[in-house]
This record gives sequence, C-alpha cells and structure tokens, in this order.
Amino acid sequence: MNDRIRAASIERTGTGAREIDDEARQVLRNTWNLLALTLLFSAGTALMSMANDWPHPGLAITLIGYFGLLFLTMYLRNSAWGLLSVFALTGFMGLTIGPIISMYLAAFSNGHELVISALGATGVTFFALSAFAVTTKKDFSFMGSFLFAGILVAFLAGLAAAIFNLGALGLVVSAMFSILMCGLIVYQTQQIVQGGERNYIMATVTLFVSIYNLFMSLLHLLGFFFGEE
Repeated sequence: MNDRIRAASIERTGTGAREIDDEARQVLRNTWNLLALTLLFSAGTALMSMANDWPHPGLAITLIGYFGLLFLTMYLRNSAWGLLSVFALTGFMGLTIGPIISMYLAAFSNGHELVISALGATGVTFFALSAFAVTTKKDFSFMGSFLFAGILVAFLAGLAAAIFNLGALGLVVSAMFSILMCGLIVYQTQQIVQGGERNYIMATVTLFVSIYNLFMSLLHLLGFFFGEE
C-alpha cells in the first residue's frame, strides 16, 4: 500500500522522475481541501448577497476589507485562528462578487451564459494548470519576481481604470490578470510541490485569489466581446 502511494507521488516527464516528499504531499492535500471549502463558502456568501439584492460595497471598502483580512490571515497563519480568518477573507470576497454577477445577469440577455462560461473556463484552466504544475519537471520558481511586478502593475492600472472610468484600460488589465493568474497558479502549486511553501493556509489564499481574479477577468472580457444587451 505504501509503495502504491509513493508511486502515485512521483512526477514523470519523459524518462525522468521526481518524487514529492511526504510533507509536500500533505501540504498540497490540505491546500486543495481548504481551497474547496473556501470556494464553496464564498459561493454561498455570493448567492446570499444576490438573493438579498445587496449593493456592492464600493472600491474603497472592498480594498480595505480585502487587505485588512489578508494581513490578518498572514498574521494568524500559524494558528487555528488562521482558518477562521481565511474563511472571513474568502467569505467577504464572495459578498463583493455577488453584486457584480447580479449586474451581469441584469445587463445582458445572455448574462447566465456569460457567467457559466467564465466559471467553466476558470475551472478547466485551474485543474489543467494544477495538473501541469504537479507533473512537469520544469522549474518555474524564476517567475516569482516577474509575477509580483506584473501583478503590482496590473493592480495599479486597474485602480486607474476604475477611478477614471477608462474602459479600454480596464480590458487590458483584465487580459493582464488572466495571464498573470495562470502563471500564479502554476507558480504557487509548484512551490508547494518543491517545498517552497509549507503553510497551507497561505497557499490556499494565493490560489483562491488567483481563481477569483481569473474568473472576474474572464467575465469582464466575455461581457465586453460577447455580451448581448
């Protein structure tokens, strides 16, 4: 039995093989389990906000709430309170995305198709990139600094697009985030596999934010190019 488990944890590419150690395997399992729970929880809070027709809290409250809960989660990441904090963070993000989804459903006659397409594309992309990151022998650790710089630039550009209502820039930012989040999924997953990330709470937060931003970016792009009023 142990041999079968160990064999299943070996990454094969071509003729080579690399074994995932027990600790990395456990972190990866815990991360995916917690990620699934937080996605379900955030979906619940999003549905709750939609059912009650709650308005979007606005850019300022969204950023304050997000970064406040993010820093709290980072501070509590090594304690049981970190689990409560990560659910608070992801639940809050669900509350903010609910009104946006409602807006797409109301603004476009094919809004349901747009949302489902964005969800499906996000899910397929995440699973495909996760499988790639776990099985490939190529090292993507070099992408860390590039991703950080790219996300910072995209975030600042997104703020400018939102504040000054720059639609064209907003589309560029969505395209940038779509690419950057794909890279972040691969990078973070491989960090777990290679032992660079041992805290499954922070790994979950990174992957959750990647999925959240990827979905929002794809929804924006689909709405612009394929939305029917």
